[in-house]
Amino acid sequence: MESNTKKPSLLLVDDDQFLLNMYSLKFQNSGFEVEVVNSGLLALQKLRDGYTPSVVLCDLVMPSMDGLEFIKKVREERLSPLSAIVVLTNQSQSVEIERAKEIGVDGYIVKASTIPSEVVQEVQNILAKKKP
Repeated sequence: MESNTKKPSLLLVDDDQFLLNMYSLKFQNSGFEVEVVNSGLLALQKLRDGYTPSVVLCDLVMPSMDGLEFIKKVREERLSPLSAIVVLTNQSQSVEIERAKEIGVDGYIVKASTIPSEVVQEVQNILAKKKP
């Protein structure tokens, strides 16, 4: 049943339920299959269980495990190596951006300066660039 027109899939990781709902809807309306989790720990578990999304979109500021820790673990454990990893956060300090780039994120989007449709567009652009 696999076809080449498979929908891109997105793992959305954020502890803000309102944002999870809003972005989930935006991405679904743009043709994505969306899975949402509200913590880095749950997201790690999902990836360890074999889920391989096209994109992992995660916040940096979350309880119990922040986004950078989560991304480091994903990279260390080589979970879903073909997934694009994109940070979606309100952390706009260059220090945070540098730290994220050092651990190999594919994109960094600041929530406060980006409307949801632009976030979807940016993720689509990153995915297009990542395709082999």
